[in-house]
Amino acid sequence: MILSAFLRTLGQIGDPRFRRVLLLGIGLTLALLVAVYALVLWLIQTMVGDTTVLPVIGEVTWVGDLLGFGSLALMIALSVFLMVPVASAITSLFLDEVAQAVEDRHYPGLPPAPAVPLAEAFRDTVNFLGIIVGANLAALVLYAIFTPFALFIFWGLNGYLLGMEYFQLAAMRREGRDGATRLRRRHRLTIWAAGVLMAMPLSVPLVNLLVPVLGAATFTHIYHAIRRPTPSG
Repeated sequence: MILSAFLRTLGQIGDPRFRRVLLLGIGLTLALLVAVYALVLWLIQTMVGDTTVLPVIGEVTWVGDLLGFGSLALMIALSVFLMVPVASAITSLFLDEVAQAVEDRHYPGLPPAPAVPLAEAFRDTVNFLGIIVGANLAALVLYAIFTPFALFIFWGLNGYLLGMEYFQLAAMRREGRDGATRLRRRHRLTIWAAGVLMAMPLSVPLVNLLVPVLGAATFTHIYHAIRRPTPSG
């Protein structure tokens, strides 16, 4: 089911409507990633200051310059971690448009999806984002203790969190919050496995820019596969 959903998503990249959303999503993902990185860099530079006293070496003034020169490499390295909340935010923004494009092509004849109230959608987005950021900050302890397994912990944790969010948002369009929650709990292992497959590319710089929109489309397919095992198209 998961592989079929992902292959269907890849097969739709040539669709002009889907490609437009994908390119827009990549652009906004990159912009948001740069903004978050700029904030992190500003915080580092604020703490470092113009001069820094290092053990043995003494006072140095090149730390800020080093951060500036190495900013691109630093951004690429930090993108592995920064992309998790960024992917969450971008998916929330584009889920409805992506899901509609998927449904129009692969699931024709469906009635229009009821609009999710803006306040309700915003609340869910903030809640999911808070959970993801909090869980990843707490996981830093596990990364430090179990360093050899840090990448697997990252995949497992964020696969669960992003899978939960992606599926909940996809299902809520047609099931409502309570129905989506019941469906998600009933199929939690499938959703977790699919989430891990979405989280793995997040640890690959540049490739991770594709994850938010492709993930939203994939989980739309997974939702319909769970509800209707034999989709058309």
